[in-house]
Amino acid sequence: MNIEVFTFNPIQENTYLLSDDRGRALIIDPGNSTATEDRCLQQAIDSAGLKLECIVCTHLHFDHIMGINFLQEKYHCDFYAHRQEEYWLRNISGMAAAFGVDVATRQLRLEKTLKDGDEIQIGDMRLEVLGTPGHSAGGLCFYAPAQQALFCGDSLFAGSIGRTDLPGGDLGTLISSIHDKLLCLPDETVIYPGHGPDSSIGQEKRMNPYLQYQR
Repeated sequence: MNIEVFTFNPIQENTYLLSDDRGRALIIDPGNSTATEDRCLQQAIDSAGLKLECIVCTHLHFDHIMGINFLQEKYHCDFYAHRQEEYWLRNISGMAAAFGVDVATRQLRLEKTLKDGDEIQIGDMRLEVLGTPGHSAGGLCFYAPAQQALFCGDSLFAGSIGRTDLPGGDLGTLISSIHDKLLCLPDETVIYPGHGPDSSIGQEKRMNPYLQYQR
């Protein structure tokens, strides 16, 4: 599995382009928000001759979905997330405005829902869907066991965890999600978060101060 990361929009969100050796691809959390960022992502897809098959989202906060309109218009692909995240599709502009960001987007529609225990199979790529509510009510992570790679959105960061003060957030729930679903993965698992640098499960077990809380 080939992994490319792009950091987009004023919130510095990480967008991931995954592809296999046959050119089949998916995108996790497209945050591209300007024409320049759109071109950057399009060039990466087109120059490699990739076939973008779907978009999957860890959650639907505005900074993780700003590029969905562009990608759907260009590549006619569906996007998937947890059903409990549909609340944010009705509140994109309001949430963005609260962060000083102007978002002009057409209404998005969730074509397929994902839940804990599902699997995503695109070409040679297999992702296990892990339910990790707490940052957002329908938060998900995507784990590629063959590559020991975890795409964890805003649930877990290098040295930190996601905020829990937005609607649907809860600190106790997030801590439990991380312990129950993520820290049980192999220590060598690389974590690819929604913001900031990558890390590993082992590193976060040892060094992340937020994970010392008792549940």
